[in-house]
Amino acid sequence: MSPTHAHQLIEQTARDSYGRLVAFLAVRWRDLAAAEDALADAFLAALESWPATGVPDKPEAWLLTAARRKLIDGTRHDRVHAGAEQTLIEMAKNTQQWADLEASFPDERLKMLFICAHPEIDPAMRTPLMLQSVLGLDAARIASAFVVKPATMGQRLTRAKAKLKSDDIIFELPGKDEWPERLEAVLEAIYAAYGSGWDDLAGVDSRRKGMAEEVIFMGRLILQFMPGEPEALGLMALMLHCEARRHVRRNEAGDYVPITEQDHSRWSVTMIEEAEHCLRVAAEGNRIGRFQLEAAIQSVHAQRARTGRTEWEAIALLYEGLVRIAPTIGAIVGRAAAVAEVRGAEIGLVLLEEVPADAVKSYQPYWALSAHLFKRMHRFEQARAAYSRAIGLCMDPSIRAFLEKQAGECE
Repeated sequence: MSPTHAHQLIEQTARDSYGRLVAFLAVRWRDLAAAEDALADAFLAALESWPATGVPDKPEAWLLTAARRKLIDGTRHDRVHAGAEQTLIEMAKNTQQWADLEASFPDERLKMLFICAHPEIDPAMRTPLMLQSVLGLDAARIASAFVVKPATMGQRLTRAKAKLKSDDIIFELPGKDEWPERLEAVLEAIYAAYGSGWDDLAGVDSRRKGMAEEVIFMGRLILQFMPGEPEALGLMALMLHCEARRHVRRNEAGDYVPITEQDHSRWSVTMIEEAEHCLRVAAEGNRIGRFQLEAAIQSVHAQRARTGRTEWEAIALLYEGLVRIAPTIGAIVGRAAAVAEVRGAEIGLVLLEEVPADAVKSYQPYWALSAHLFKRMHRFEQARAAYSRAIGLCMDPSIRAFLEKQAGECE
């Protein structure tokens, strides 16, 4: 087998299985950082041996066995933590079981998500910890999402992983009475991971390929454990509404198409109907929340497929409620966009200008909307400046080209 082909298969295995592998190891070894290090060594060993020996029939089992050996060696030499000796004994007893693992080894990611949401973990670090360790996002991407320096985020993640090794944290799925207090952080992580996959419009980032499907799967797992939970249903509805439009965000030429210009006849009716069902069940819980409101906004957009028009008044009202519950920058910018459609660009711009400058200096949607509103008001010099800022912050080539075209019309 050629080195190139072997490397491609290793990359595919890492992309498809990293989260499952590290969660499986961490739950059994009770040390997330050690599990990540061992798995990294296992992938390195694969890069060295598979081109020469060929890819094994069960790549994941091979990697788990290699990682297990690294963990055992590490315990022998370093005594990783106080409880590692007993773990070492148990793993040694089960050597054959590990070696014979099928590709369908247990998926421990949901368990690991709830472990990372333990009350002893810094609340600000629970979502980043899940994003990196369970859902596979790199520290630089997480740092960008949380508007901090990559080095700073890396240090915080290291401290959080060290905290996971304390005796206060049990590596088991918590009891049902503990799920509600941990659920918010878990849903936030799934939402952020879905957003990362959604942002890769061009599909050029191999690290995020297939991520949307994976996090929707995780959302379904949560609903199996907590059926009828309103916010879990709301998040599922939100993701499904977005997925229903994924394939029409670009036209045949690869150009970006905003939601207002998409051919709604090509939206997935099946996904929209499932999303609407989730919203109806969530409403029966009589406990409104952020994800239900965000899903309701997408539901109004989806109604254009039936009515042929977008009810911006309803969207603006839903955004008002969302900003009261969760005044994130995204919600505030979304409200300004909806209000501008209902009451005019001037009013929308007033709402945008209420946002502190420091909070939006690197937030691309703010500058794109500002440019759009300035353009509608024929304030072309300001529009061009805002478009320039938005283009500079844009990572997707097709969206950048769309903004450049809009900027070119500011004459």
